[in-house]
Amino acid sequence: MSDANARPAAPSARPLSPHLQVYRMTLTMAMSIVHRITGGALYVGALLLAWWLIAASTNARVFSTISWFLASWMGQIILFGFTWALFHHLLGGIRHFLWDAAYGMDHPEREYLAQATLIGAIVLTIAVWAISFMVR
Repeated sequence: MSDANARPAAPSARPLSPHLQVYRMTLTMAMSIVHRITGGALYVGALLLAWWLIAASTNARVFSTISWFLASWMGQIILFGFTWALFHHLLGGIRHFLWDAAYGMDHPEREYLAQATLIGAIVLTIAVWAISFMVR
């Protein structure tokens, strides 16, 4: 029988794949979304770091411009957010590594790991910034 004479397939009795509206938002789902967002933020932060390094290698005027920007209130907020994104993405990566090793997949452990990712990123960010202000 050729393809031209084939009858269309009967509709499948299987349900369609559910979409996001079907699921209740959980902390692990939110952490997965934030993990992707922090990955994008790290890309932008890497461009900022490259700008700083290129400015340091060119001349003092260009370097003083970016140093002024990074020392401003807006630059400090951006650097604080970059630091948080770095730690959140790092801890999220460790969480995914544990899942890849088949640890923490059950219900309470999943939530504990998500909470640890969130709390750990905040604590590490504040610790790094506190140390940096003490060293100044």
